[in-house]
Amino acid sequence: MNKYLLFLGIGLITFVAGCYSFRGIQIEPGVNTYYVSLFTDQTAGMVPNLAANFTEKLNVKIRNESPLVYSDTDPDVEFSGAITRYEVTAEAPQPGDDVAFNRLTITVKVDYTNNQFEESSKSFTESWFSEFPSDQNLLDVQDAQIDVITDQLVENIFTKAFTNW
Repeated sequence: MNKYLLFLGIGLITFVAGCYSFRGIQIEPGVNTYYVSLFTDQTAGMVPNLAANFTEKLNVKIRNESPLVYSDTDPDVEFSGAITRYEVTAEAPQPGDDVAFNRLTITVKVDYTNNQFEESSKSFTESWFSEFPSDQNLLDVQDAQIDVITDQLVENIFTKAFTNW
C-alpha cells in the first residue's frame, strides 16, 4: 500500500510539474526559435547604448526564461521595435516652486511577430518610469535609473508576448 501511494504521489507531482509553469508563460507547440532585432532609439536625447543594452536584456530574458532557441534564420517568433520616449519630468512641486523629485520615463514600441501563428502577432507600446530626488543630477543617477526601468520593461514585454494577460 505504501509503495502504491509513493508511486501515485511521484506520478502526480511529475504530471503537475509538467503542466504548470511558475512563470506562467504559454508558448504554442511548434514555436521553438526566436530572434530579437536591434531596437532603434528614436528619442531626442539618444542615450548612447540604450537601444543596444535594451535589446540585449530582452535577448537574455527570452534565452534564460523560455525554452526558445535563438535563431536569426527563419525564427518562429521575432521581436523588433523602437525606444520612442526618454523623458525627465519634474514631479511633486513644493511651495516656492521647488520640486521634490524627478521622473525618468522610457517608452518602447514593440512588434511581436509569430511566424507560426499569425493571430498571436501583436504590436504594443510599453512604458515605465523611475523617480529620483530633485537634488541629484540626472547624469549621476542615469545608469541606475535606466537599469531599473529597462528591467521592468523587458519583464512586461516578455509577459505580454508569452501569456494571455
